[in-house]
Amino acid sequence: MWCVVLVVKALRFLAPVMVVLGAAPSDVAIAQTTGSIQRGPSGLPLPRFVSLKGKSVNLRVGPGREYAVSWRYLKAGLPMEIIQEYDNWRRVRDAEGAEGWVFHSLLSGRRTAIAAPWETGKSGKLIAVLSKPQQGADKVAQVEPGVIGAISACDGQWCRMEFSSQNYTVRGWVDQAQLWGAYPQEKIED
Repeated sequence: MWCVVLVVKALRFLAPVMVVLGAAPSDVAIAQTTGSIQRGPSGLPLPRFVSLKGKSVNLRVGPGREYAVSWRYLKAGLPMEIIQEYDNWRRVRDAEGAEGWVFHSLLSGRRTAIAAPWETGKSGKLIAVLSKPQQGADKVAQVEPGVIGAISACDGQWCRMEFSSQNYTVRGWVDQAQLWGAYPQEKIED
């Protein structure tokens, strides 16, 4: 059996800029319930996963440029969960639980996920990337917790992922429970 260990060090995704506590406006739009799917003013479901477009994105304490920057994200493709909408601003949450506001044009509908970020820092822990969406399938690679990959599809239990480094790209299936960027049992089509 051929196996590649994709050695990509998990990077700290957040670079502290300053922390200033502030309150968002009291008139922040609350999602409207339509059937069983909650939708924001944009008409898109809430919550939902997206990713960062740029390599440098400010997370603000409120929905506007006049609000202080609490964090700066330095990694394009980082998955984020939109939990609220206000005008052209999106309240997001990252894999570490940090929340704040990002301007909508800095976000992409491209789906990405982080391999088991809750395991980051645990020595020797690797996440299997399999050739087929089933337990016991051949490993095509292993990735360290915290590595970001692109989601091609999910069937509710497995996600077809693509992990890239400077030297090569690996494609395969990862247990959906080992990813932050896809909801449990969520299905994502090609």
